Amino acid sequence: MDKKNSNKSFGVLFFIVFLLIALWPLFKGDSLRIWSLLIAVIFLVLGLLNSKILNPFKRIWIKFGEILGKVIAPLVLSIVYFIVITPIGLLLRIFGKDLLGIKFLEKKSYWIKRDKDLGSMKNQF
Repeated sequence: MDKKNSNKSFGVLFFIVFLLIALWPLFKGDSLRIWSLLIAVIFLVLGLLNSKILNPFKRIWIKFGEILGKVIAPLVLSIVYFIVITPIGLLLRIFGKDLLGIKFLEKKSYWIKRDKDLGSMKNQF
């Protein structure tokens, strides 16, 4: 995406965000947030004019997103691992299941013979 469209979309995005912040109290019966409405209009004007004033704000926003991604992704994956995968693994061990067939057994070979012939592998695709 080129910088011209990027500044414009950044300005419009923050216009929408601050407009929602300004209008949110109206849903609860409170009064409009004027400060947020002013910031929204400023972002809209700067975005539509494609102002270079938005460049530092955009860089800060991108850095914030990168930092957030480095923190949130491992956190969410850790939570999923310890809340979902670990209990399933423990239950499978308790019931003695070996879904992958990796238990060490006293066999000559671990080769699994197929019942059905797969045919030639010449034309795979």
